[in-house]
Amino acid sequence: MAHKEFQIAGKKPGLQVWRLEKMDLKPVPSEAYGYFFTGDSYILLYTTKAPSYYIHMWLGSESSADEQGAAAIFATQMDEFLGGGPQQFREVQGYESNRFMGYFKNGVQYKKGGAASGFKHVKTNDVTAKRLLHLKGRRIIRATEVEMSWDSFNNNDCFIIDLGKDIYQWCGSKCNRYERLKSTTVAIGIRDNERSGRSDLHMVDEGDESDEIIEVLGPKPDIPDGSKDDEADRASKRTATLYMISDATGSMKATLVSEASPFKQADLLLTECYLLDNQADKKLFVWKGPSANAAERNAAMNAAQQYIKQKNYPMHTQIQILPGGGESTLFKQFFCDWKAKYDTTGPGEAYTIGSIAVVEQIPFDATALHNNQAMAAQHNMVDDGSGEVKIWRVEEGEKVAVEQSSYGQFFGGDCYLILYSYSLGGRRQHIIYIWQGLKCSQGELTASAFLTVTLDDEMGGTPVQVRVTQGQEPAHLVSLFKEKPMMLFLGGTSRKGGQSQPGSTRLFHIRRSTTGATRAVEVEPSAAFLNTNDVFVLKSEGSAFMWRGLGSTEEEEAAAKYVADYLGGSLKEVKEGGEPAAFWSALGGKKEYQTSKSLQNMVKPPRLFGCSNKTGRLIAEEVPGELTQMDLAPDDIMLLDTWDQIFLWIGKDANDVEKKGAPKIATDYVSSDPSGRGPIPVTTIKQGSEPPTFTGWFQAWDPKMGDNFMLKF
Repeated sequence: MAHKEFQIAGKKPGLQVWRLEKMDLKPVPSEAYGYFFTGDSYILLYTTKAPSYYIHMWLGSESSADEQGAAAIFATQMDEFLGGGPQQFREVQGYESNRFMGYFKNGVQYKKGGAASGFKHVKTNDVTAKRLLHLKGRRIIRATEVEMSWDSFNNNDCFIIDLGKDIYQWCGSKCNRYERLKSTTVAIGIRDNERSGRSDLHMVDEGDESDEIIEVLGPKPDIPDGSKDDEADRASKRTATLYMISDATGSMKATLVSEASPFKQADLLLTECYLLDNQADKKLFVWKGPSANAAERNAAMNAAQQYIKQKNYPMHTQIQILPGGGESTLFKQFFCDWKAKYDTTGPGEAYTIGSIAVVEQIPFDATALHNNQAMAAQHNMVDDGSGEVKIWRVEEGEKVAVEQSSYGQFFGGDCYLILYSYSLGGRRQHIIYIWQGLKCSQGELTASAFLTVTLDDEMGGTPVQVRVTQGQEPAHLVSLFKEKPMMLFLGGTSRKGGQSQPGSTRLFHIRRSTTGATRAVEVEPSAAFLNTNDVFVLKSEGSAFMWRGLGSTEEEEAAAKYVADYLGGSLKEVKEGGEPAAFWSALGGKKEYQTSKSLQNMVKPPRLFGCSNKTGRLIAEEVPGELTQMDLAPDDIMLLDTWDQIFLWIGKDANDVEKKGAPKIATDYVSSDPSGRGPIPVTTIKQGSEPPTFTGWFQAWDPKMGDNFMLKF
């Protein structure tokens, strides 16, 4: 029979928390969420609107082995009660996952004691409180109760001296503005949630301590430097090993499947369970095949814990249990060919396994761009492309104006600068696209970077910069050429007298984007490049064909006629399935090609990283939870990954080391992705000049926040 607490589990979206008391589950009041006793174990359930479920088993550093075992049993039982679909996480105090910490944007507090010692979660309006909290971390804030003594202090961090009626936020001489902001949110949370607003808050800088603080802590000694932020020192290493596991007999067995990532999705048999070991990042993933037997699925957490013991890994190693069809982004990144539900799998059928929660897809409407930033972000459109366009080709270290009649034509042997100007909110805005052909020279690449800086300076230093590699053009760039398709040539150049003779047979792939704009991309003349969803133009000696796939659109057909006019010659229309022999002969024979209809475009959840050298070396640290504007630290460079686009956000107070090193972090981030992503656009944005393609990923963006960054008491 299911536990009575399970009857209320997952009934509505949001977070639910239970604490283990005398080996039983007891609900934690919502006003106490984010507070954890170090002597206890907890079960947390987060439910999305989809719904999707995330179960977290949290283990305090002083909790007993019996309580930890009971927590594991309750987590497994809750998983079964919810249909076996939830993702499960094992969380150890001080080493929690980003998803867990994301539930508590103001940080978590660790309290001494536990249920066995009679400590209760809520003691509202306790003006007799007397405790010292040490706040650690820039993005992930952990407030740990420490001894009320000057010996607990250091000058790198912030501390909260909680005396009940008065709460003092003490900031060390070497902490920065962003850390002050984060500690302020914790102090405000204590006042509002624990004291119902009845406490007075005081901001105290090191050296300005009041008599009340000296009375409690005694004479103040010299305060030492603190240690580097532990979380920030965790490197993002992604090499992993994949095992097939079995624990049905009570003895964990691991069979090697692949020694190193990236893996292939076909490695995962639906009838088995697998363990992905990413120990370099102190993470283990257990994947439960939807057709695996119940005994092995239920033993997944126990198998992972046995594996940790066998390998002598740290006991705080994170464990994440994933059902087939409910894989996390972090898990899927280790596979080079991962296909989610509704993704097409090449020639054949769409991949369909389980149900997955996705970001809501927003239909494109150009007229609503300026008041719908979420749509602008998903479609990467700041407007409808009706602004002013200027294009230059990089030639011998200089920029040479391109004739307007050639706008929209890009040759693989060239580099181009495209300046786009538009009005937004009564202000003139600018975007500089740096388009780099796949066959351009290294000298042109270097010159394009220099010329971009010069053009940026000429425009007052406010333009957004977007570096684009041929074939990875964002939707907004494609839209600039109105009714004409954007034409991308395999090679060659548009320089006068520099054109090379094209091949006798040429094939152009024409596709309409979700915004309505079209691209015509020259590909190798082979039938393997055909796609049932699109239109193709084939030009060979003496003939020209327009091939219409079954899923093609009228816009693609119109673009094909424009391409045919450019190439010259009369055009013969061919429908898929009715091709003449001459068509296949020009392509070198009939071959297998993509025949699966496009289904649903999946919007992958964005990821945000802070690039900082505050610890003495430049590192990138992921920001947990739902993205908010407050996550953008003015003294850092932030990297936003929206899967098909990378944004580099430059804070006003970022130092030169961070500004210089951040582009390399972006390049390394993409190149080291285990899923094998190719070159994608990298957009550089300065604080205060953010376009809606960036701000739309953040809920309730406030353009004035940069002018008033600090919270007020």
